Amino acid sequence: MDRWHLTVAERGGTPAAGPLVLIADTAHGPRIEAVDRAATAAGASKGMMLADARALCPEIATAPADPAGDIAFLEQLALWAQRWGPWSALDTPEGLLVDVTAVPHLFGGEEALLADVHAAFARRGLALRAAIAPTAGAAWALAHYGPEGAIVEGCEGIMRALAELPVAALRLDQDVVTVLRRLGLKRLGNIAGIGRDAIQRRFRNRKSPAANPLVRLDQLLGRVPEPLLPVIPQVMPLVQRRLLEPIRHRQLLDRVVADLAGDMARELEAQGQGARRLELGLWRVDGEVVVRRLELAAATRDPAHMLRLFAARLDDIDAGFGIEMLRLRASWTEPLTLDQGDIEAGSESRGTSLASCIDRLSVRLGAKAVSRPVPYASHLPERAQRWQPPLEPEPASQELLEFYSRPQKLLDKPEKIAVLYATPDGYPQRFRWRGEVHDVARVEGPERIAPEWWRERGAARLRDYYRIEDGQGRRYWIYRRGLIGDGRGGAPDWYLQGLGA
Repeated sequence: MDRWHLTVAERGGTPAAGPLVLIADTAHGPRIEAVDRAATAAGASKGMMLADARALCPEIATAPADPAGDIAFLEQLALWAQRWGPWSALDTPEGLLVDVTAVPHLFGGEEALLADVHAAFARRGLALRAAIAPTAGAAWALAHYGPEGAIVEGCEGIMRALAELPVAALRLDQDVVTVLRRLGLKRLGNIAGIGRDAIQRRFRNRKSPAANPLVRLDQLLGRVPEPLLPVIPQVMPLVQRRLLEPIRHRQLLDRVVADLAGDMARELEAQGQGARRLELGLWRVDGEVVVRRLELAAATRDPAHMLRLFAARLDDIDAGFGIEMLRLRASWTEPLTLDQGDIEAGSESRGTSLASCIDRLSVRLGAKAVSRPVPYASHLPERAQRWQPPLEPEPASQELLEFYSRPQKLLDKPEKIAVLYATPDGYPQRFRWRGEVHDVARVEGPERIAPEWWRERGAARLRDYYRIEDGQGRRYWIYRRGLIGDGRGGAPDWYLQGLGA
């Protein structure tokens, strides 16, 4: 029978001199995301606003929360916890689930296994609560609300062991827990002691497991399977050289790095991968380790390109009494398939690819000195793109608005123009831009773009865009900002924002 081992762990470290909380910025001000024991004793709790906590304890110290770092730490902890079972899974934001089926006898029993877990976590400065049960839901409930080190044998004993636990042990949303308490169902035994039809009628429209007590109860008792996603370690491509004699000269160092780059290229080719981040470690005779990192604009396994980039990062290396070992690791890889190049075209080409150019500029000038435009989800033309470093991933978008035609060139800032038109809502007939008057020969439009109400104030006005052509065949992209009588200002203003072919 499967058993699950759940741990709720928190990072250890040097204790603060006073109460300490981790905060995150919200629309209503800083909110507490985590508290230490001193802050809990002072009255602070998770989810409380920082202003309320400081009203209770003015000397509370703060530090910014790092959710991404916590998840990364939890993933490393899940891999390390596989010493107690064949596989483990994350229970974010603070839990782990480890399958310990047929494992406890290797440690001398369930009690000995839990004792080994506590000892291993204590050596790493981590606090935890652990429990063993036949299902993941039962292990979670016991670890959070049960006695320390609880153990349940067999699915038939789950309800007897968990009957006195609060309904919050079912991993339900807070609003569902509140409804159950108002109905007088405060313990798990209360829910199991009444008919399922009564609860089903009350929560029949709740499809999510966290919003339906019956689904969570069935998962807890093992009646309904609960799919879990195991954490699978990824083996990073790594090559190294142990030298018979320490080296101190740059020429020898470049030769060894070239050999490592060739080995890394073969390792990546065998896996069908390309490197996006490379880490070169140099072990000196005195025990000091020097690390140089590279981030590439595109996946590559070209050893010459790797060597060229590392050459610029090795100028300030202090070899000391000599370097005795070098290690090259690809900590970030992407699929890179083999392709057949054109020999004749390759012989004629002497240029540098865009990705290689970005890599060389980033190494020479710094990662923040190079940027690239990326599309941004906005109907307003001046906000339809943003600039970001080339190594950062592109933001998610809702596809390009290809059904809208845009001019070949957009001005950095729309320029105000004077427009003459026949009627208040008619087509423009003539306009003055940069001191020159242009007669309009053809007009196409309008294309109406409403303001972004979630970003601008209530007085923001809509735009009507026109594609026009003057008597000399030159094309422009202009828009009218506002309508007469819209109640958001005086007469509409006209602007020129783009130029066409």
